[in-house]
Amino acid sequence: MTVTVVVGNPKAASRTSQAGVLLAEKLTGAAPDHVIELVELGPGLLGWGDEAVAAAKKTVQSSSLVVFASPTFKATYTGLLKLFLDQFEGGTGLKDVVAVPLMLGAGPAHALAPDLTLKPVLSEIGGTCALPGLYLIDSTFAEGPELDAYVERWKPVADALTALRG
Repeated sequence: MTVTVVVGNPKAASRTSQAGVLLAEKLTGAAPDHVIELVELGPGLLGWGDEAVAAAKKTVQSSSLVVFASPTFKATYTGLLKLFLDQFEGGTGLKDVVAVPLMLGAGPAHALAPDLTLKPVLSEIGGTCALPGLYLIDSTFAEGPELDAYVERWKPVADALTALRG
């Protein structure tokens, strides 16, 4: 099983990245195989045909489980993540990928953002989005009970889905 974390934070090595890696580790019992910091792809995301973007896309498409992690900006995911997701074909771009939406924010006001904004896009491009989105407070994501409660509830589903996909 190949596990990838896609990080849509405009700052590399962010808390968003840390939370995405932690979620992937807790869901699978191992470190992710790949962490894609979209900020490192830079202007290549603004067009089509960039080799680094194509390689990142291929990595995501060959993964069994992908955590898509973003900070919450204006009640939704970042434009950086949107630019990357636009690279995928509708309906089939994430075929056979279990996609897990994760968003971090400063407070609980946007707790529904992963399910209302990110999950529909992941579904639209073909991701299997059987797990609900996870929203974490960025200052307490590592210590709070929310991450462990989510994993306890949804790890069996993630395991079953990834086992089906090989």
